[in-house]
Amino acid sequence: MALHTLLLAVLAAVASSTPVLDPRQASTITVDLTKTYQTMDGFGTSETFQRANQMHALSPELQRSALDLLFNRTSGAGLSILRNGIGSSPDSSSDHMVSIQPKSPGGPTAEPKYVWDGNDNSQVWVSTEAVKYGVKNFYANAWSAPGYMKTNNNDANGGTLCGVSGSTCSSGDWKQAYANYLVQYITYYKDLGVDISHVGFLNEPDLTTSYASMRSSGQQAADFIKVLRPTLDKSNFTNVKITCCDAEGWQSQAGMMSALTPLGDALSVATGHSYTGQPTSPLSSRYPSWQTENADLQGAWTAAWYSNNGAGEGLVWANKIYDAITKANVSAYLYWVGVQGGATNSKMVRISDDKKSLIPSKRLWAMANWSRFVRPGAVRVATSGGPSGAKVSAFKNPDGTVSVQVIQGGTASGTVGVKVTGFEAKGGKAWITDNTHDVGEQAATVGSDGSVSATVPGRSFVTFVLEP
Repeated sequence: MALHTLLLAVLAAVASSTPVLDPRQASTITVDLTKTYQTMDGFGTSETFQRANQMHALSPELQRSALDLLFNRTSGAGLSILRNGIGSSPDSSSDHMVSIQPKSPGGPTAEPKYVWDGNDNSQVWVSTEAVKYGVKNFYANAWSAPGYMKTNNNDANGGTLCGVSGSTCSSGDWKQAYANYLVQYITYYKDLGVDISHVGFLNEPDLTTSYASMRSSGQQAADFIKVLRPTLDKSNFTNVKITCCDAEGWQSQAGMMSALTPLGDALSVATGHSYTGQPTSPLSSRYPSWQTENADLQGAWTAAWYSNNGAGEGLVWANKIYDAITKANVSAYLYWVGVQGGATNSKMVRISDDKKSLIPSKRLWAMANWSRFVRPGAVRVATSGGPSGAKVSAFKNPDGTVSVQVIQGGTASGTVGVKVTGFEAKGGKAWITDNTHDVGEQAATVGSDGSVSATVPGRSFVTFVLEP
């Protein structure tokens, strides 16, 4: 045999026994159901400050489309939490949230003079419709107590609740009256078929604003919770969970926790926003935590998934939610506003200027890739492996399905397999959101070993769902 012929034969033999490193070759994610983290309460949004009125004013067809986009688990985001605003303002002018007791009854121990229109700036309508979609978590949140209960006699511009530590008023101590006020609000909703599951009495207590706002320290919040919890229990609302304190940023909320932890079971959930600090580490407390408000408040409207990693792009928000869940261990993630008109980027769905159409943003579909497939009661579990540059998470849902999220922020594309230890998938699907898909179903293959595989393109978010 000639030398060159022998050399070619040797090279051929080596090539046949050595794997070729194809940049598109399959990668495998392994899910370990035995290592668990937090239990999820869900994903949600709000229609406060009369945003619900904007939805309600649409044609019946667009009303249904808007509701579907928020709550439908097949065609929309499948959100499972609705955050309502408990009003404190004396009227409904501008975008005020009107109080259920607009005028002082005369003092903290006077007979209450509640006023209820059964509408609550159309929040009742959104809530009763959400119930029909299966939503069970309703978070009623007050931005402030009514002005006459506060040191500044105004529901706006800060001020503190009369009667908490360091806050005395000539009118007296209003802690019990405020607790009664919140219980009455919950009662009105219960009478209409909406069970409030969580109640909060502060919103961004570290910030003074020209709209409804009330300042509070952690100790002052604890003072009020010691009154609110027994008031709820006495009214047979033992299942309503108290939240606190919706601080403007995650680190601000962390600073309030030392005063709240001694409350024990009186407090149920620690809540914070993400405007001045993102949730990138757990709060130091015994309580589950919710990220209850975040949005791109400054940018102009965009519906893009990925262009240049702009603040309002869908891929950016998919990653924000991932970080909050996996780094801060949040049990719920809420975007600021679901449906609203106008040219700002603060909502997920825009009502067109002529009120004749709805424009979903990719932020909505980023949320949907989470909310549809990570249901209330899902438990986050451990993963290993996966494609280079991707962020991976996994959850076991109450119905026994396992959902795995793969966020590929880079340009790499390839087949990804998911294998769950001790779990043989009898069926599996994959759902993709990217520049051209809105939670579109992907072709998925169930292997003989019980794994599920599908293509994960670059700049995409793919959720695998494995059925036992």
